[in-house]
Amino acid sequence: MSGSSDRGAPPEGCRLYLVTPPRIELPVFADDLARALDAGDVACVQLRLKDLPRDDVRRAVEALRPVAQSRGVAFLLNDDAELAAQTGCDGAHLGQEDGDHAAARALLREGMLGITCHSSRHLAMEAGELGADYVAFGAFFPTGTKDVVHHAEPEILEWWSSLFEIPCVAIGGITAANCAPLVRAGADFLAVVGAVWGHPEGPDAGVRAMNAAIAAAS
Repeated sequence: MSGSSDRGAPPEGCRLYLVTPPRIELPVFADDLARALDAGDVACVQLRLKDLPRDDVRRAVEALRPVAQSRGVAFLLNDDAELAAQTGCDGAHLGQEDGDHAAARALLREGMLGITCHSSRHLAMEAGELGADYVAFGAFFPTGTKDVVHHAEPEILEWWSSLFEIPCVAIGGITAANCAPLVRAGADFLAVVGAVWGHPEGPDAGVRAMNAAIAAAS
């Protein structure tokens, strides 16, 4: 993944994928995001603001998208491919219930499309056939960000990465302390929320800790 201004070739192997907290305060969060992205390697930022009015989400995109893209980091919008296309995002991430995936693929054209596949090999293969740029598996661990209905095991990452070239994202309760099995299983990206935004020393320290854990496991 890369944004609108690349900082050279991305590192090989597993990379960090940041998902925003469910509630943010602009412009304070814009400063936090800049600190996080300046602290180390981040492939992507997903703006995930559930249940907010579309105008509020639009304002958040306008404030945060330039922070990511100016640093060569892809900026994706959760749930809403149409708004992602309208606001200059690099793409969208859709859950299984988030509209028509085929229509989103056509709408985004050159933009990225990621699809949540839970712990389902069938859903992942369907997403790949549809033209998804990545598939997301999880949750791998308990998480306070959302109610966990689907639990995934590292074996699904091994299976996917051994058979398909489309990247896979691991998500759900991932921290610097528990991520090693996912990296070794073949995850291309680790999607995190609390491990960065809830780090006791700040989001920049959270990014550095995740980068160090990924490197150690690689």
